[in-house]
Amino acid sequence: MADLFDTAAQMPDTGPRPLADRLRPQSLSDVIGQEQVLGADGPLGVMLSSGSLGSLILWGPPGVGKTTIARLLAHETDLHFVQVSAIFTGVPDLRKVFEAAKLRRQNGKGTLLFVDEIHRFNKAQQDGFLPHMEDGTILLVGATTENPSFELNAAVLSRAQVITLKRLDHGDLERLVQRAEKEVDRALPLTGEAREALIEMADGDGRALLNIVEQIMAWEVDGKLDRDALATRLMRRAAQYDKSGDAHYNLISALHKSIRGSDPDAALYWFSRMLEGGEDPRFLARRLTRMAVEDIGLADPQANSICVDAWETYERLGSPEGELALAQAVIYLALAPKSNAGYVAYKAARSEAKQSGSAPPPKHILNAPTSMMKDQGYGAGYEYDHDAADGFSGQNYFPDDMKRPVYYTPVERGFERELKKRVAYFTGLRSKRGG
Repeated sequence: MADLFDTAAQMPDTGPRPLADRLRPQSLSDVIGQEQVLGADGPLGVMLSSGSLGSLILWGPPGVGKTTIARLLAHETDLHFVQVSAIFTGVPDLRKVFEAAKLRRQNGKGTLLFVDEIHRFNKAQQDGFLPHMEDGTILLVGATTENPSFELNAAVLSRAQVITLKRLDHGDLERLVQRAEKEVDRALPLTGEAREALIEMADGDGRALLNIVEQIMAWEVDGKLDRDALATRLMRRAAQYDKSGDAHYNLISALHKSIRGSDPDAALYWFSRMLEGGEDPRFLARRLTRMAVEDIGLADPQANSICVDAWETYERLGSPEGELALAQAVIYLALAPKSNAGYVAYKAARSEAKQSGSAPPPKHILNAPTSMMKDQGYGAGYEYDHDAADGFSGQNYFPDDMKRPVYYTPVERGFERELKKRVAYFTGLRSKRGG
């Protein structure tokens, strides 16, 4: 049966080929930048040396070699390579792929099915792979730029090992440029600074870098272009950022932890990265307010007001002026004294409230609007705190059979220093008065 998805690979290649395609590695040892998974002690290296390659999910940013590695794995293990894209492939297409793989298997040939953008398949489509993975019809290698734990079914993940591929660093990209120069047999017409700028423009994406290199090689220039001349001729690539994807969660986590770590410069950097990526400033305003109540709390009660005011200022001014108010809130939060004592106390109280069932309040703090309730002891023995010495009666306000817990333990930072003194003061009075 003809395989509709790999017939193109069998056709003679007589047309011009892009530089990125011409430089595609011919063996796994030629792959640049993924030594942590392809080396002798890396997960793929160990699988290949032991002859036990299993289904895989290759997770990493664009242009780091996911497709190339999948193709070379098929070559190394003598499996027939079939590639599909989740964007363009439907259930009928997958059925044809599985039927062809079954016939191939009957003839003694295995199939490595590479699924690009596998996270774009819905749950039912992902479930469709399971029986063919389990009976050995296919060895699945999926590629995704999104966090597999969020985007892929647990059933698929339980049958495949996730391999994390890293963004190409400066050294990796420089090696790619050198490989390209060797392929075309001439050096790039760039100064050292312009070459650095070129690598920055690639933003860790090897495929994008080679496409830019190919474009530069086609220019007719006298001498070498400097950084400014290169910037004039090329548009900088937009930063990789998906407001609903993994980068979104990674960057907001970086912003939150930078503020928690009292680093205003790092916090401003991640805040700016999110804005440059097109993040909604209202989302950032909401998260900043959450940080104020979660990580600063009563150590600086003004922090929450600063965030709400900045949020309102943004709503009134809009972009870009309103973003400055949010940036100032970022700086304030980063430099504010930190305490999660209120947050911890709240969570502990909520947890105990769930566990304690429906234990009633002690009768002495219940109102008694009717004579029947008075007869039942409602309000009996209540001491009005304003009439007590120091305005504090020290009575018990927890259920009668409940051991007094301690939820709130203020820290020795910021305004909570004062609150800690007050807690100790009332604790001492309560002990003296037998509360």
